This record gives sequence, structure tokens and C-alpha cells, in this order.
Amino acid sequence: MARASNGRAFREGNYLFLADRDWLLGIGFPLEGAPGSEEEFDAALKSAISRSGARDIRVAAPSLPKGLAGHTTKRDEYYLLDLAKPVPKRLASIATTYGPSLRVEKARVFTPAHRRLWGEFLTRNTLPANVQALYTKVEELFNAPDCEVFALNAWTEENRLAACLVVDTFMPGFDTYLLGAHSKEFYAPHASDVLFARMIEEARNAGKSYLHLGLGVNQGIARFKCKWGGFAAFPYVEGQWQEAKKSVSVNVILHSLEASMDLDMDERERREHDYAQRPFRMLWKLEKNGRTSWIGGTSHFFSKSFEQSFKKLYRHIDTVLFEGHLDDASLEKVSLAGKTPPEPSECLYNLLTEEERHNLERIVRGPEGFWARLLNIEAPNKADVGWYLRRTRHWYAFFALWCAYLERSGWKYSVDLEAWRIAQAEGKRILAMEDIEEQIDALRAVPVQRAVNFLKDCNNWPKYRKANEKAYLAGDLLGLSGTTTEFPTRTGHIIGKRDQRFRERMLPYLEAGNALALVGSAHLLNLRSMLEEDGFAVTACNRGFFSKIKA
Repeated sequence: MARASNGRAFREGNYLFLADRDWLLGIGFPLEGAPGSEEEFDAALKSAISRSGARDIRVAAPSLPKGLAGHTTKRDEYYLLDLAKPVPKRLASIATTYGPSLRVEKARVFTPAHRRLWGEFLTRNTLPANVQALYTKVEELFNAPDCEVFALNAWTEENRLAACLVVDTFMPGFDTYLLGAHSKEFYAPHASDVLFARMIEEARNAGKSYLHLGLGVNQGIARFKCKWGGFAAFPYVEGQWQEAKKSVSVNVILHSLEASMDLDMDERERREHDYAQRPFRMLWKLEKNGRTSWIGGTSHFFSKSFEQSFKKLYRHIDTVLFEGHLDDASLEKVSLAGKTPPEPSECLYNLLTEEERHNLERIVRGPEGFWARLLNIEAPNKADVGWYLRRTRHWYAFFALWCAYLERSGWKYSVDLEAWRIAQAEGKRILAMEDIEEQIDALRAVPVQRAVNFLKDCNNWPKYRKANEKAYLAGDLLGLSGTTTEFPTRTGHIIGKRDQRFRERMLPYLEAGNALALVGSAHLLNLRSMLEEDGFAVTACNRGFFSKIKA
């Protein structure tokens, strides 16, 4: 569990906890003896929170303590299979009939065929976030010498991977079925059944008493487990919440630049936050038929805060429209889609030379080593560049590495997240113009070569960053577009297709008045003229004498 979660494992009383940075995972199933009471787990949890200093808390237990019942996010059941019972005759017959047509192997190697199978399976199936995350960890588990995890693979006669089951054999009394996947592109009848029968055989030969089959997850997976004799053995309840001061999430790319809007800021943080305030000039007033609305350009990552400007603007706003949903659950879906292993032909690690990878690591991570630490210029949380290049989709990798570079350079704000959270706090009506699938499709449409070119050009990132900051603060839209021409998502196809979609979906609200539409700044180049065609008078806002305006 520690390896899969990247967390540090520790024991508190009779319970296991895993923690890293600002998060804590508590396992409410006792390590020894009979099931404990809710009070015992509650006491251990409070002690673990105090010990770890974590603020993002997640627990999994047979039941939650009474005071935490309101934080319940999921209910399920754990399934077991008693190995003393015979395999159902029908399934044994299926395994005997279809097994000879497959080459079944037990291995600890994660191949390109596994990456393809994982990608196909995760694209085809909607699985919970934590289950998807486990799929991304399998290669790491295979490579870890302290993990007793292996794969059962079913290969066709054409040497195509038709199915795979992943099993943990560490525990002396039982084996744990971690996950599985089967292909429809390289379909082999009953390949998963053949592997399941082999898993049972392996466990029996090792003298195990039962198989731990994990959670039901969904009806289809639960049915598959039950048909082999699995049964619901005990309940599973999951809860999640944040302690008093909200912290930065390491799982979602945008959260690493979360706006500093905490009410619990100390005096030094408050002074820094106040000093970071700037007028929001990437804003245009829209007037039509005596009604007024606004449209603004946002930036996912930025060096300054516009909190005061947004609070002032929101006095005139009833409805705020964003490109998509910016709640934690939606951002997590984007993150998980990006962490799906890439196809070998789209793996950025393979598309960059060793010299280019080394240079990129130098730019992203900054000064390192003894002298950097002595001079206090080494970044505290450095990105694992190789991991992103190897293990994530090209669009996610370039966003993550660009984001890590900006964060190291002091860019700790996000304009759209800041605007979203202020709108929530002030009770504004919040609408998303795209659903999460449309947003992910737009990211998948980013050409791989543009991502490669952008990463190769990392020596120019400091220049881009400075020019971007200067143009954005001035509301200089044309100047801003000149700094982002080669940014991977700024393609004519992606921008043009989404511009028309945004235009159609924001128009009724803008015409009604008292609405604010916030889109990525690159979209404003077309949208301003589109809205003029729709009859709006479009006027730049917050432009002082000293602003450099080329709008």
C-alpha cells in the first residue's frame, strides 16, 4: 500500500496510516485481532492527523465514527473467495476448453502491450478515481524489489495481450486480486476466466486459504467475482474531508497553483497576498439592448492575484460562466485521464534525446545539490521529470512540467480557480460551458509534436514567462498572443472549434445581462469580434493611462 500510494506508512494503535506532505490515508480495519470499535479508530485517527500535520484526510473503514458520518463519499463491500470450495463446474469447463488457445504466463514485466491494454480498458470503462490511480502504479509495483506482485497474462496465438490479472502474494494466508483488464480489440473468448482459474490454482498450490478479491466497484465487476464463488464478506465505507486550513492538492495539476485565499493566513502571508494584488485588465464590457455583461481572459497559472478586482466586479454579476467545472472532483477526472499510460509512439520520454531530457530537468527543477541547499535556492518540491515523460499523456506532461517550472519561479496563483472560488464564496450562479468529456477531448487533440517542440524549447521559458506576465497585467491581448503562439494548446483547430462552442453557450446569458464569461485568454482574439457580430458593443475595462494597450 505504501508503494502504491507513494506515502509513508506508520502505525497508530492497532491501525495503519499512510501520509505524505499534506495528505493522510487512514485504514480503519484493525491490523490485529477482532474488529475494533469506532471510538478506537477515531482516537487513532485524531492522533495520526496531529502527528502527520495533514489537512487532506481520507479514511477507509467498516464504518465511520459518528462525528465523521457526514463526510461519507462511498459505500461498498469487500469480497472474499474460499479456496477450500471447488470451482463451479461450468467455469472449470470453460477454462479447460479455452485455455489451450492462449499462452498463459506468470510475469513481473510491464510491457508496451500492457500500456496499450491499460489505455484501451480505462478509456472503455468508467472507474472510480482511486481504482484508476492503481492501474497507473502497476509498472512501479513490478519494478519494486520489496513487492510480491505479479501479472497473469493471456497471449493470443498472434502474440497479442488479450487479458491480464495483477495479484499480490505477500500475505501468508491469502493472495489479493488487485485488478484486471481484457481487450476487445484483441478479443479472446473467456480470457479473463482462464486467468481467474489460473489465479485460484496458483493460490492453492502456495497453500493459501482464500483469495481477497477487493471491492465490488460496480455491478459488472461484482458479478464477475460472485460467479467464481466470491461473496461479500464485510462492509467498506470511505470518507474524505479537509482539516481547517485547505492545502494544495498534489493530485490535480491546477491545484499546485491554488490561489492563496485562506482565512487562516498569518500576518506575513496576508501581507504577501495583499502585495500580490493587481487590477484585472484582461476584461471587456459587453453592452446590448440596455443590458451589460462582461467577458474576461484567464490564466491557469499566474504570479499575481486579482482577488480584490473580482470581488469588486462581482457586485454587478449574478451569473459567472467558466470554460468547464473547476471543482475538485472534475479536476481529479482530468488528472486521472492524463495519468493514463501513453502509447509507445506518443511517449515523450522516447521522443526527446537524453541531452534534451537533461536540459528540461535542469529548467524545471532549478539549482540542485549542496551549494543550492546552502544558499537556500533549491526548490522544496521538485517535479519528477522522467516520471511525467514516461508515465503520463503528452498533454498532461507538458502542462505538469510547465506548471512545476512556473511554481518554482514564484507563480502560485491561478486566475480561473481564484475567480471560481470567489464566485462560490459570494453565492453567484456558476455555470460551465463544457462538460468534462469535452474538455478532455480538447486536451487529447493537442498534437504530440507541439508538446515535444515546447519541451525542447525550454531554454526560452524564462523569456516566455516574463513576456506573458507583462502582457497579461497590461491587458495586452495581442502582446499576450505573441508569447503563446507555440504553446501546445494554441492550435487553430482547438481554439476555433471551442470558440464557436463558447459563443453559442454563453450568448443567452450575456444578452440577459449581469453575466461574466471567463475563458482562456487566447479565445478572446476571436470571441470579441464574434460578440460584436452578435450586436454587442465591446469596450476594454480597467485601462489606465500607463497601461500598454494594443487591444
